Amino acid sequence: MHAEPQPAHLPLAGGREGATVRLRPFDTGTLKGLTREFFDSKGGRMAQARAFGMVGGGQRIDTPVPAFLVEHPAAGLILVDTGLHPSVAVDPKQNFGRMNAWALKPDMTQEQAISFRLRAMGIEPSAVRTILMTHLHVDHASAMSEFPAATFLFSAAEWTAASEGGPRDGYIQRQYDHAFDYRTVDFEGGSYVDSFATFGRAIDVFGDGSVRCVYTPGHSLGHMSVVLRLSGREALLCGDAAYTRSTLANGDVPYQCADEHLYHRSLRELQIYEDQTPDALIIPGHDQETFAALDEVYE
Repeated sequence: MHAEPQPAHLPLAGGREGATVRLRPFDTGTLKGLTREFFDSKGGRMAQARAFGMVGGGQRIDTPVPAFLVEHPAAGLILVDTGLHPSVAVDPKQNFGRMNAWALKPDMTQEQAISFRLRAMGIEPSAVRTILMTHLHVDHASAMSEFPAATFLFSAAEWTAASEGGPRDGYIQRQYDHAFDYRTVDFEGGSYVDSFATFGRAIDVFGDGSVRCVYTPGHSLGHMSVVLRLSGREALLCGDAAYTRSTLANGDVPYQCADEHLYHRSLRELQIYEDQTPDALIIPGHDQETFAALDEVYE
């Protein structure tokens, strides 16, 4: 690894008292290699084979790969995750690596890539100022190289996991090993860490309450979710702390889970937030029905 992240100094510039944000969800492609047991694993020695449809006859599920554009009135354009790189449309293994390309079977058109979607809106990728990475797994970090001008924010624990991990852990280091402006958040001891709602550890990214990252480790060791203040309600972007609506409702445990104890603790915080914030827009990480029903923009 050659990238050298620096500790974040929070809040980032651009906060405005009382600010609300606009949210635009994007589906950047689809993973076609996963079965229901990837999202709700029964465990056992055949768990991996069942999760990827190699045995058991499980039907594979089209799994959306999202990225989110957040428009802040003063801090500018923000992304939450980067979705799939446009090269995945041509040769997935060049970006995903051979093993993950075979197992996940990513499928997209180049026009689905977030950089293309932005340009279709008249926005150059260089205009994106801040990118919040829920975590650095292969399908979330795939297109980081498209945004060299942005400041990336992710947890210090996630950078450690990604630096030490490999394809079997869900990480492809070449996706994020760039000399970019990487900033790490120390949820374990940073002076800027507070609690928010049902979440024990949270940061206020711009200091105005409009964009918060909440610490939800377990799926990966440094995973974080994002809470946004819209006009009149909040939006919770779960990331992979909750893959689907069924995860939230039933506590499903996925095949891929770095720490099951932390996963359950984080999921419980998400569930209690949903119970206590019934008006919130809650978007799980990879739920096809949820994404199909989303509006183009949320104010």
